[in-house]
Amino acid sequence: MPNYDEISAKLQQGKADDVKALVQAEVDAGSPVGDILHKGLIAGMGVIGRKFKNNEVYVPEVLIAARAMNAGLSVLEPLLADAGVEPLAKVAIGTVKGDLHDIGKNLVAMMLRGAGFEVMDLKIDVAPEKFVEAAKDGAQLVCLSALLTTTMPQMKNVIGALKAGGLAVPVLIGGAPVTQSYADEIGAQGYAPDAASAVDRAKELLKVS
Repeated sequence: MPNYDEISAKLQQGKADDVKALVQAEVDAGSPVGDILHKGLIAGMGVIGRKFKNNEVYVPEVLIAARAMNAGLSVLEPLLADAGVEPLAKVAIGTVKGDLHDIGKNLVAMMLRGAGFEVMDLKIDVAPEKFVEAAKDGAQLVCLSALLTTTMPQMKNVIGALKAGGLAVPVLIGGAPVTQSYADEIGAQGYAPDAASAVDRAKELLKVS
């Protein structure tokens, strides 16, 4: 019997070495790669995401769980393409130009990856042109983060640059000073107050589950 529940449990506990070993054991036993990913790793991160949303776990626990997930993914990633396992969608994420903060952005990137998205992490201080390039490279959603009120106008600049490039890619924004009303004001398609909500909103915008 496959140990998908054990993979999920160990991931939630942040036991990276155990997760990696269990995933390898499943691969060696011939378990379907897609099942290991979805029933083990993604299921575990889903639980962490729900607990995070409900304030049952906090950022340190999410980061430790994400590290365990990445340990499992390190075994699976070379096999996913061969097994025909497709990501939910391709997402580009970055902190806007002039803003060097990345903790929130990193958390959202981890949660998206944990939900089965392919994530293009553009890092920090990202110029609008870089987001345009990412959209041209196949990103189906652009996620923008800002922690400073002084850098928030860059979000509008990114949306303008995407439109100028003829790219109808939805934009999801977030960060401490960002609000739904600001998203409405600048024409962003989505706003998320936290990392777990960002995953839900991304799925809604891209109509995936």
